[in-house]
Amino acid sequence: MARILIADDEPDMTVGLRDNLQFEGYDVVTASDGEEALVAVHKQNPDLVLLDIMMPKLDGLEVCRRIRESGFIMPILMLTAKSQEIDVVKGLEAGADDYITKPFSIRELLARVKAALRRTGIGEGLSKILRIGETTVDMVKGKVECGDKVANLGHFELEILKMLVEHAEQVVERNKLLDEIWGLDGFPGTRTVDNHIVSLRRKIEPDPKNPRHIVTVHSIGYKFVP
Repeated sequence: MARILIADDEPDMTVGLRDNLQFEGYDVVTASDGEEALVAVHKQNPDLVLLDIMMPKLDGLEVCRRIRESGFIMPILMLTAKSQEIDVVKGLEAGADDYITKPFSIRELLARVKAALRRTGIGEGLSKILRIGETTVDMVKGKVECGDKVANLGHFELEILKMLVEHAEQVVERNKLLDEIWGLDGFPGTRTVDNHIVSLRRKIEPDPKNPRHIVTVHSIGYKFVP
């Protein structure tokens, strides 16, 4: 039984999510502020975290950063009332794997949760360590190192990178990434892939604005160039 941590300061939201997730068979723990969330992560070691951005004591972005800095690699799904792209990118850069904007349907959230929990581990045929110039990526832990700089890939960022590396020098369509990584037949949309690509490039490309390794193929998708 997968354990899910819900970190949200809205009691009605927390109760609704808890009841629906428990009905689906998940073990659920809750936290009402950022500090409680960090304690719960260390004590409960959940398999997935639903993390609200706007919380007292520590906001969700800071909680996400600290979770990743502590070495935890479970999927983190950000819950936000903000729909601006800059907030989405900030969440992904902090180490989040996916995001969902309030208000959302419980069906959509459950689909995201199930997809995230299905995608764990390393794909067959991949080396544990990927070297891109002076950058090394641990393809199991999602840890990126370049000199004295260290970053952590979110779950979906790591899955995108694995898939692109498995098809190196080949174009991978956006819809194929959605179907195989999210498992939702193109839902929630290709923009989700693009946002994760932006965050991924910032972590592994020497010059994210002029990417050399994760290349856009206009109107189609992306390809990995070693």
